Amino acid sequence: MTRKHSPARAVAPAQPRAVGAAHVAVRARDGRTALADLRQSGCLKLVFPTTHRPEAEAVLVNTAGGVTGGDRLALSAEVGADARLTVTTQAAERLYRATAGSQGNIQNTLSVGQGGHLNWLPQETIVFDHAAVSRRLQISLARDATAVMVETLIFGRTAMGERVACVDLWDRIAIDRAGSPIFRDAVRLSGDASRSLRGAATGAGACAVSSIVMVGPQAPALLGQVRALLPVTGGASLLAADVLVVRLLAADGLALRRSLIPILDRLTHQSLPTVWRL
Repeated sequence: MTRKHSPARAVAPAQPRAVGAAHVAVRARDGRTALADLRQSGCLKLVFPTTHRPEAEAVLVNTAGGVTGGDRLALSAEVGADARLTVTTQAAERLYRATAGSQGNIQNTLSVGQGGHLNWLPQETIVFDHAAVSRRLQISLARDATAVMVETLIFGRTAMGERVACVDLWDRIAIDRAGSPIFRDAVRLSGDASRSLRGAATGAGACAVSSIVMVGPQAPALLGQVRALLPVTGGASLLAADVLVVRLLAADGLALRRSLIPILDRLTHQSLPTVWRL
């Protein structure tokens, strides 16, 4: 009696996934900020350009070229007492199409000690059609620490005729001071992002949105200066006596940058990283 064997089922090969982690710590030393610790692995790298300023500058590089479903990226930074650190990115981050059922994950965790200062200045994040990403930014400040933060989302490249008709994005920002919350923001988009952004209360047709938060005693004095730089699609207000919040909307990334860079120049005292000018 001959036994019949069923043909072997083809197994789809597992898709490669990018995993990266980076950690940087800086300390104040002789009136300048010096590197105290650095660890990096996988697709995340940190580059430290030479500057003539007393603060340290770290440029984050994602060698994977973007984020897709299943990717996991994590950055942590510690700014010691009286130290100053600027963190930016080499270029715009890209959230690419994800396979069904998969999601990318990005976690950024930053802390600033007494008298320290952080500039969190990543360049834009471009969201492509069928992207699926969960991203979280957590900034923890000591009681008298200061910070400037910007996060920008661009939904498709309008010059390329792109439309983001299907997306799964959960983007959260949390800033605490001495353990108490001072700023919370979240974007949750699932489905047709282009249609959602057409609403009068959601984007009025804008494809680019930027959020800026400044924490520091200079916030009240800078409010009027920032408002003078705003386009008609922007707004600025004080959440607290020393917490300035700015929101910008624009039709595309280029229009947004034209408004964003002068504001960041003002808030960072003309110390915007060189990569922003390239």
